[in-house]
Amino acid sequence: MNAIIFGPPGSGKGTYASILQERLGIVKISTGDMVREEIKKSTELGMKMKGYYDRGELVPDEIIIEMLKKRISQPDCKEKGFILDGYPRTVNQAKALEDFTKIDVVINLKVPDWVIVERLSTRRICKKCGAIYNVKYLKPKVEGICDKCGGELIQREDDKPEVIKERIRVYYEKIKPTLDYLLTKIPFVEVTCDSPEIPPEVMVDKIVKKLKEKKFI
Repeated sequence: MNAIIFGPPGSGKGTYASILQERLGIVKISTGDMVREEIKKSTELGMKMKGYYDRGELVPDEIIIEMLKKRISQPDCKEKGFILDGYPRTVNQAKALEDFTKIDVVINLKVPDWVIVERLSTRRICKKCGAIYNVKYLKPKVEGICDKCGGELIQREDDKPEVIKERIRVYYEKIKPTLDYLLTKIPFVEVTCDSPEIPPEVMVDKIVKKLKEKKFI
């Protein structure tokens, strides 16, 4: 099964994709993670992308597509299938994808704005190691201190309610044309999360159930 997972910021799509990778044996491909890894390794492609980042510019589609095409051509993707997280973001990227691979299904997460605001505004991140906590649902043993490294837990600027609402608005505005385009080409499986307290495993159960019903797995 080759799939794409979509969802607004804070919908949990990255977490769900990781669990689906373990459960179904498919490969999770996050373009964001791939870009960071290329830059970290200082590859030729990584240095090219770093140049755009340093100038505050978006990495051009053709570079992201080149990187993705290379990853999807690897044996593990061909044998097991994959789930794309973070791509495509534009209609042009979606059209480019059609040129080098076939997507079987789009998993679209439907999450009310208030759930996302509740979930993200209570999130805290370790300043030192980047570990993620939640003051309501995933508390550290000692308030404000990371369990793993003892670092200080902070709230990111973009996890403040007013910023979150704007991020959600921008997401839907930018992603709508891409979703509309894909709807004409690929079957959709839509899964709703209507509470910030639903554990990721339960949401993945719902996704797997719908995929089975539609005979994708």
